Amino acid sequence: MRDKLKLALKVVTRLGQISLMLLFITSSWTAVYYFSYWLYNKIDWTPHHYVAQLLNLLGGLFLMGLVIQLIGFLFFHKRHKEFTNSMKDALRRIAQGDFKVRLNFGRMDPRYMEILDEINLMADGLEKLEELRQEFISDVSHEIQTPLTSISGFARALQNESIDSDTRFKYLRIIEGESSRLSKLSENLLRLASLDSEKHPFEPKRYRLDRQLGTLILSCEPQWTAKSIDLNADLDDIYVEADEDLLSQVWINLISNSIKFTPEGGQIDITLAQTEGHAEFRIKDTGIGIAADQQALIFERFFKADKARSRKVGGSGLGLSLVKKIVEMHHGTIKVESELGQGSVFIVTLPTDL
Repeated sequence: MRDKLKLALKVVTRLGQISLMLLFITSSWTAVYYFSYWLYNKIDWTPHHYVAQLLNLLGGLFLMGLVIQLIGFLFFHKRHKEFTNSMKDALRRIAQGDFKVRLNFGRMDPRYMEILDEINLMADGLEKLEELRQEFISDVSHEIQTPLTSISGFARALQNESIDSDTRFKYLRIIEGESSRLSKLSENLLRLASLDSEKHPFEPKRYRLDRQLGTLILSCEPQWTAKSIDLNADLDDIYVEADEDLLSQVWINLISNSIKFTPEGGQIDITLAQTEGHAEFRIKDTGIGIAADQQALIFERFFKADKARSRKVGGSGLGLSLVKKIVEMHHGTIKVESELGQGSVFIVTLPTDL
């Protein structure tokens, strides 16, 4: 029914346009006919019938074109002025931080519509960016406020001279831990800002990736042995062209996370293998796992799959966003395969044929 109404409306519109055009032609021809008749009598000249008809036709077409041009100028000049003023106002509001501006002028010249679409698209993008900025500031404030509150509270508690030495030592360890957490948060924020600005030093060189991984795994040995975790590594000899310092942050983050979220007596398997033109790194653990609906979000800044558990084990939710950023800088990919209670597998692929 709706399609039939649309078709009927289109037909009526087209008939109206044809009728208007016929009216213009008839009116113009009639006006020229009577004007030429008056002119011929005025100058006492009677042209040949064919010549008279030809002059009337040409005069009618000229008059019709003139009227259409005049109407078009009066109408479109007003529309153009409205469009220009609205566009200036919209750009001024966007410059002042109002990103909810949207322009809509109905039917217009396609060139103008393209400009409107681009302005609306820009405003939409800036609005989303502003939402992310506000959310980012809120998350940073929360992450900073939490350790500061602990430090402030335990510092006040230490002023009580009646507390015993064991309790005092416990409070001092908490203050030290929260200070370390603040320092790491600040360091990660600065590193992310540097990477985002694309001014961070990027110095790729050819080196043995398996040797780097072996060294980093050994450096984490105190962490996994303290939890009696069975860690196995199978690393192929692979060369890559990459920034060694940046990639070390990727491997440390992934290894530390696996150790952090794997319970005592668990298992971690690390493999490095050569595929077609790529090095594939896998780290599989028997940890707490990640819900399916959260796996696409874990690489976002400040996202924590389980805030309660994250508070217990520490972390700001910036580590995996740093990992993703660095991997992408190397034209690689990172993905996760996980199931709650069944552990996780993080897979990083890096090009070896550059």
